[in-house]
Amino acid sequence: MGRGKIEIKRIENTTNRQVTYSKRRTGIVKKARELTVLCDAEVSLIMFSSTGKLSEYISPSTTTKKFFDQYQQVTAINLWDSHYEKMQENLRKQKEINMKLRKEIRQRIGESVDDLTFEELRGLEQDLDGSLKVVRDRKYHMIATQTETYRKKLRNLQETHTHLVREFEARGEDPYYDADYESLLGMSSGAGHLLPYHRLQPSQPNLQDADGYGHYNLRLG
Repeated sequence: MGRGKIEIKRIENTTNRQVTYSKRRTGIVKKARELTVLCDAEVSLIMFSSTGKLSEYISPSTTTKKFFDQYQQVTAINLWDSHYEKMQENLRKQKEINMKLRKEIRQRIGESVDDLTFEELRGLEQDLDGSLKVVRDRKYHMIATQTETYRKKLRNLQETHTHLVREFEARGEDPYYDADYESLLGMSSGAGHLLPYHRLQPSQPNLQDADGYGHYNLRLG
């Protein structure tokens, strides 16, 4: 029993449409390859699916450029003129944008303003004021961020200092220790005697600055 005749119209179901395209694309490419071999013909086949996917076939004996050059020669139609014109138009627009941007940059640094009208000058002034505000706000934000970072570091140092002092006190040791410079620096070369040691003492041990640090006097031992 033969298949019924298929009505040639757009397949509405997306999945069915894609499956049909895939199957028939394979058949068309097969026919193009057979035509190339059987008839010694130069065949070029270009297809795009509904999703924009490219499929192509070109005879092994030719190239895409050679094929289109031959087509242009036979039909007397230049395929590249319209494309070249579009590229030229796009280049012209890009040049205009570039020139406009360069002019705006010169005006923002105080150049090329002699020909501006009063309204244009006022608009430029407003733009500069807005830009200045953005820069100033960013600067103040950075200052605030850095200040907070320094404060956190200072608090960490103060906490470390307090912790160390408490450890010394818990062991019954004087946190303001005598520094024996013999053990730190060794004997002076050829002197034959010990270097004097120093002691750091708080001028007022029970008082500290608002930042948590005490004042120290340097006393020779």
